[in-house]
Amino acid sequence: MKISPLEHTAEAFGLEVFNRLGKGKHHAIEIYAKFMRTGLIDRTTCNNSERLVDEIIEMMDCEQMPLVNRLEEAATTKSLFRTTDGLEVESVLIPMKAGTTLCVSSQVGCRMGCAFCETGRMGLLRSLKAKEIVGQLFGVRHQLNREVRNIVFMGMGEPFDNYDEVMAAVKILTDPKGFGYGKRQITISTSGCVDGIARLMAEPFETPNLAVSITAANDQLRNRLMPINRKHDLAALYAAMHAYCQQTNREILIAYVTMKDVNDTIEHACELASYLKGLNVKINIIPYNAQKRDRFAPSEPHVIDAFAAHLRQAGYYTLLRKTKGRDIMAACGQLGNVEQRKKARAASPEQQ
Repeated sequence: MKISPLEHTAEAFGLEVFNRLGKGKHHAIEIYAKFMRTGLIDRTTCNNSERLVDEIIEMMDCEQMPLVNRLEEAATTKSLFRTTDGLEVESVLIPMKAGTTLCVSSQVGCRMGCAFCETGRMGLLRSLKAKEIVGQLFGVRHQLNREVRNIVFMGMGEPFDNYDEVMAAVKILTDPKGFGYGKRQITISTSGCVDGIARLMAEPFETPNLAVSITAANDQLRNRLMPINRKHDLAALYAAMHAYCQQTNREILIAYVTMKDVNDTIEHACELASYLKGLNVKINIIPYNAQKRDRFAPSEPHVIDAFAAHLRQAGYYTLLRKTKGRDIMAACGQLGNVEQRKKARAASPEQQ
């Protein structure tokens, strides 16, 4: 069985090679580093060791998810990758003031069922392996030849519903002998999985940034918009966020999707300000983006401005996210293809 660099850290890859050959760990790490950084297999990486290099390369699995489609709107690029079992994975490259951000997916579909999210309409087809998560960055960097400064787990899926593979991917992405991203360059976003926040806090190493989607600060409304609230209500979520802030002394990014006549009034802003009191947070207000079958409408700009102004007056650092990629279904809440679920059911009737 061949060894894929995309599912190993440099050290783990080197050990796999050593365990099979009884030698070559250092050489394997050098080959790994060049491959991850350039996308190329370089036989000249290790001098005077041609035979050993050939043996290492022979056991490498360099297969990548094929990039089957690319859509662009201004400088925003949505990439569509295909897995070995024929599923489609979407990631989005977004230009930002601080550098280009890649929004990656952790699952094909999602079982959280948020009412304002296209991915939630798909249901969960399956979780991605670490190799498939890392493969999105690898494809963007080496198939599209685009630089990526920051990575956010805000694409398809709930990252904490695929915790082990997501954290395995983070370790690969932050390996200094590979891609070399800093933990602060990566953000994991959750719809409110309290168990996942607790597991993140228990990790023995510095973890990525944390973002939490709130979107309603009263249980009745949040139950309707985000069904996860029925399992982890706002009180439980607050306790988890408070513990996180206290233990890590780090800020949480709060995402709030505004929908016309649903959750965008000053009363809702007051509820949010009151709910977040005592937490170290920054608020990111996201205008609702159209789905293929809409249930909601975006809030009027002046309504969003008033909502944000109230939060700022309450002392919260508040951002208004500028929508990018809406016309190519690449904006927040737009990723996914409901037709995939129909195809998957047709291919595997036993999963219905």
